[in-house]
Amino acid sequence: MTGSELERWLLWSLGLNYTVLLVWFVIFASAHEPLYRLHGRWFRLAPEAFDAIHYAAMAAYKIAIIVLNLVPYLALLAMRHVS
Repeated sequence: MTGSELERWLLWSLGLNYTVLLVWFVIFASAHEPLYRLHGRWFRLAPEAFDAIHYAAMAAYKIAIIVLNLVPYLALLAMRHVS
């Protein structure tokens, strides 16, 4: 895989992952109560715990996107412009 192909792959991966994160947030924000009721059938969670778990998971996912997609993409761009 060439550097150019890897850059393209990382950019597509970045876009796809941010789309997943955005959809997750929109669904969570717009359908909070139905989601809480659905998960409440399986787990005994207070609404505050449910919210905290989702926000922490979204934060961890966002950090993973940045570390695993954005930073390598920017590093490849920087290497291309330095060469």
